[in-house]
Amino acid sequence: MNEKEMFLSSWEREFGTTMKVLKNLPANKLEFKPPGEKTRTAKQLAEVFVGELKLVDMAVKGKADFSGAMPTFKTYPEILQALESTQKAMAQKVKGMSDADFNSAMAMPVGPGKMGEMRRADVLWMVLMDSVHHRGQFTIYLRMVGAKVPSIYGPSGDEPWM
Repeated sequence: MNEKEMFLSSWEREFGTTMKVLKNLPANKLEFKPPGEKTRTAKQLAEVFVGELKLVDMAVKGKADFSGAMPTFKTYPEILQALESTQKAMAQKVKGMSDADFNSAMAMPVGPGKMGEMRRADVLWMVLMDSVHHRGQFTIYLRMVGAKVPSIYGPSGDEPWM
């Protein structure tokens, strides 16, 4: 298995887990927002998962373009549908990348106000890891609204294995 195949396998597995987590949010808890001025509502945090897929498209194209707003949606089912369809389309684009493109460098922000070269594969891995990070945040939202947190890498308090 080469690195691109490993990435795609990991991304697909983690995406399935992320969808399992996102689908546990009760419909009446979309506007839930933990205390703190920088926290997002549950809906806004779910929209981040769709917005992150723009980074995958940038890696595929080899060009960072941060113009345009983050996507917003009227309903939660629209977010989940957009996430599933966009992820599927982006996975096909990544599959279509040549090994040379997958391993080539592109200009990306690497710090506050600083651009640098990043391997396109590393941009893709970064998106995957950031998605896992946001999924962890989302599980806290689930717990705070009284929803069940599913098994992720092993049993959870709501989904024991034994």
